[in-house]
This record gives sequence, structure tokens and C-alpha cells, in this order.
Amino acid sequence: MDAVLDDIARHWPLYAAIPFVAALIGYVTKRVAIEMMFRPLEWTGIKGTFLGWQGVVPRHGGRMAAIATDLLTANLLDIRDVFDRIDSGRIAREIEQPLLRAVDDIARDVLAEYHPRMWDRLPPMAQELIVKQLQASSPRLVRQLMDEVRENLDDVLDVKHMTVQRLTQDKALLVRLIRETSRPEMAFIARSGIYFGFVLGIVQSVIWAVTKEPLVMPIFGACIGFFTDWLAIKLIFVPREPVRVFHRFTLQGKFQRRRTEVARQYGELIAREVLTVPNLMESILRGPRSDRLMAMIRRMVAEAIDEQASAAKPLVTVAIGTRRLEEMKRAAAAKAIERMPDTVSHAEGYLTKAMNVANMVEERMMKLTPVEYEGLLRPAFRQDEWKLIVVGGVIGFIVGELQVLLMLH
Repeated sequence: MDAVLDDIARHWPLYAAIPFVAALIGYVTKRVAIEMMFRPLEWTGIKGTFLGWQGVVPRHGGRMAAIATDLLTANLLDIRDVFDRIDSGRIAREIEQPLLRAVDDIARDVLAEYHPRMWDRLPPMAQELIVKQLQASSPRLVRQLMDEVRENLDDVLDVKHMTVQRLTQDKALLVRLIRETSRPEMAFIARSGIYFGFVLGIVQSVIWAVTKEPLVMPIFGACIGFFTDWLAIKLIFVPREPVRVFHRFTLQGKFQRRRTEVARQYGELIAREVLTVPNLMESILRGPRSDRLMAMIRRMVAEAIDEQASAAKPLVTVAIGTRRLEEMKRAAAAKAIERMPDTVSHAEGYLTKAMNVANMVEERMMKLTPVEYEGLLRPAFRQDEWKLIVVGGVIGFIVGELQVLLMLH
């Protein structure tokens, strides 16, 4: 024992440094593990070999997007409730001016294209009268379309397909969705490496002083990297429910404790990045069920044209011809669909506020069970978690070897 104490006294700076080096190992291994979860977005390495890496989240983007979407659509969001909050009359008022301009352009273009002689021969007053009649019926058409979309929402919008496609195509968005809602947990993992590493480093220095065994350093380095990675990840999620210790302290997984904050952040991200008005319009107009909406619009436009032409239908049929009239209806519907995104964009502010997606997601997330709530983040760690822990152990082992070289020289 005297020899051990004498050695510590003579080399105290080296012994004092061991816990700090161990803390550094703990921190570095955690930072590496965190970055490996999210970076790089694309596979980087030597082509044709296994020597490379792609972030765990972007590499399993499809699976994680599906998990996030299932949680969103099953527990956090009812798209029918979202659309029920929209007032059809208010939509018509919000887009009134751009709608009138669109009807004016469409009417003049279609009539000039399909019956130029008749249109050109009409006096300007008559042309204006026809356009005004079509414009007068357009707000009713908007309300009718909105009501039909609401009643047949599942037929025209596949929100699950839209969400998965959005998150899969935009890997940076998927990473941001997970990283932004778990930033404090990531910081906790990194900090925990310092604390756990320092404590184990003290034990490491004592064992080295007693044994002088070269394997002590790399083995402890590997244990620090391996064990602290594993423990830090566990402490994020467990215990799920608050547990009282010694009637004074409360233990609960950090992610579970932050549910109120996470619910707010997640709701805002979903509303701002995923279930936006442009994204919903894109899915409705170009998604897998868009053909049903197109059929709905074509039918309603045709009915509107027939209604306007009803008073003089025999004359219109003779002047234009039945086939030509049907072509005009299809052309008018196609132009209406083409103009729809730009027209609806003028109501984006109202729609975003009315749908209030962020608030709905936040409220429903607060009602999840601890296990359901954990599913928001846990898959990001569970997938290839063992690889991250092993990497931490390997880095710790290498740094431990460097410690041995320093101690021996």
C-alpha cells in the first residue's frame, strides 16, 4: 500500500488526469453516437464496400416515416375534424376577388377557343353579361365543392400517403422532426457521458495504481463508452411513470417529463412542415385519389355551364353542337383545376388558422399513454441502437490505449 501511495504522490498529475480523460471519453462517445443517428443524410463511404455510414434516421427513413405517420393519423390527428373546422362561406369570401378573375379568364379563353366566331361577333356588353352570370354562380360553386369534399374526404385525400411521402422524400425534414423535439434529450446524453465517465475514471485510476495492468485503461475506456451510451439512452425513457425515491426525489425518464413542451413543439412542426395548406392542396390535386376530385370538379363545372345555358339550350346546342359543348365543359374544368392552387392560396392564412393543426396535435399528445408517447422518439434509438453503443465502446477502447501510452511514457 505504501508503494501505491508513493506512486500516486510522484505521478499525481497523471492520476488526477484519468477521471477527466474518462469524462472526455464519455462525452465524445455520446456526441459521436448522436451525430451518427442523424448524419450524413446520404450514404457516405467507399463504394462497393460496407465501409461507410448513413445516419440511422435517414437510412431507415421509410420505416420511421411510416411509424411517425401511424402515430399521427391514429392518435394525434383526425383529418375529418380538421376539415370540419373550415367554413365554406368564409372560404368563398376569402378567395372572392381571385375567383372572379379566374372565372373571367376561363370563360373568355374557353369561349374564344371553342367558338371564336360567335364570341367575336357578340357586342362587348353581351360578353360581359355572360361572364358576369358565370361569376355570380362561382361562390355557390365553391361552397358546394367544399361541402362535397368534406362529405367525401376519404375518397379525395389520402393523408397517410401524403405524410409518408413528404417525410420520405425530404430526409432533412424527418431528421428535423425528430431532432428538434429531442434536442434536450440529446444534450442530456452528451452531458451524462461527462458525469458517468468522471466517476468511472476515479475507479479506473485506483485500479491502475494498484495493478499497473496495461489492459485496465482500454477495458475501462470501452466500458465507459459502452455502458454510458446504454445507460444514457435508457434514462431518457424510463421510468415511464414518476417514481418517488426516499420520499424526497422523483425519478422519471427525461422525455416523459417534457411531454408538455414536446407536444407543443411537435404540433408546431407538423402544422408548419407537414400538414400545410399547400401540401394538402398538392395531395388533393395530384395525390393517388386526385382522379375522384377531378371527376367531382368536372361534374360541377358542367352543371354550372348547363345551368347558365338552360334558357337557350336548344339554340346553344344548334350553334355549338353537342360534342363541342362537352369539349368546352371539359376545357373549363381543366382550367379551373389548373387555377385552383393559386386561387386557394389567397385563403391560406384563414385555412391555417381555422384548421389549427398545431393545437389539435398538442392536445391529443397530452392524452397519450406513456408507451404511446414514447413511440414518438423511441424508434429513432431502437433502430441500430446496438451499433451506436458498440461504436462508443470501440472509441473508448482506443482512447484507453492512448492513456496507457501516456502513463507508461
